[in-house]
Amino acid sequence: MGSLAGGDADPVARAAAVLQRYEAHGEPRERAWAQWFLGYAQVGLGDPAAAAARLDRSLAAFRALGDRWGTAACLSSRAQGTRGDLAARRRDAEESAALFRELGDGWGQLQAADALGAMAEITGDYARAARLHEDGLRIAQELGLWIQASYKLTGLGRIALLTGDLARARDCHERGLRLAAEQSHRRGEMFAESGLALGARKEGRLDEAEARLRPWLEWCRGRDGDPGTAFALAELGFVAELRGDTGAARRLHLDGFEAARATGDPRAVALALEGLAGVQAQAGRFVSAARLLGAAAALRAAAGAPQPAAEGRTWPAAQPRRAVVWARRPSERRTAAGPGWPRRSWRRR
Repeated sequence: MGSLAGGDADPVARAAAVLQRYEAHGEPRERAWAQWFLGYAQVGLGDPAAAAARLDRSLAAFRALGDRWGTAACLSSRAQGTRGDLAARRRDAEESAALFRELGDGWGQLQAADALGAMAEITGDYARAARLHEDGLRIAQELGLWIQASYKLTGLGRIALLTGDLARARDCHERGLRLAAEQSHRRGEMFAESGLALGARKEGRLDEAEARLRPWLEWCRGRDGDPGTAFALAELGFVAELRGDTGAARRLHLDGFEAARATGDPRAVALALEGLAGVQAQAGRFVSAARLLGAAAALRAAAGAPQPAAEGRTWPAAQPRRAVVWARRPSERRTAAGPGWPRRSWRRR
């Protein structure tokens, strides 16, 4: 349960030890439950390929056993991961939602709605994402699931940020943070405070943004949490860029790129590349910036999640517009592959 609350000091190693026992002595149903529960509790932690493989084994076992609840739970957890294309994840989420509806399980419906809401946000369907979060908040409040209510409030805060309603975004994130803190749910606190940091950056309160992000960066690093680490590094890189500290921004975005690659999530890699493009553009290296922007666009398109207009970068200076023009040229759309890339791009102009 420590993993769920976010208070476990070494959750990945402890999970591996538990699973070893089940592999050696557990019955098929017990093993499947252990594989699913630890995957659910540790989403975003450890090796994403290993976590996905565990969920696949658990799902196959539940299907073979005819366990509909277990099947729905695995599908929901798989849909909330970072691996696989969006279409496959959407199919998993929709099947999970249908099964949980048939079973009359409100908690399960909330889990599936989380995944569907995230995908609506990724594809820019903010009205649908808001509806899903609002419906989920109502169900969570009716069932007294206050941790889930915290996530729903924070989700609504994210949509408010993306649609430009910064006052509502701050209110929703602060309410989500209070609920998570009341439940001693560290992961929920991180999710909410990251949103407050995003809003602070957008409003130019750079010191506040950094102060909110720094503790959670260390928290994620201490738990092998690459998605959170990659996000925090990207945001801190943008803060440094807005301050005009190109050296710090470069270091942060390069570290973020390495963390993003470890997640297996092409959108996380794309965000790091967009940050690096801003650094290059600030230095007047427009061809290099264009290549980075083109690579980011290609990664997002390949994942089926082109960057919605509302998520476009707010560049600190006017120069990157020239890089955007270059990035539209097919010859500049390079993929993020090959040894030393993008580090070797600093030598190019």
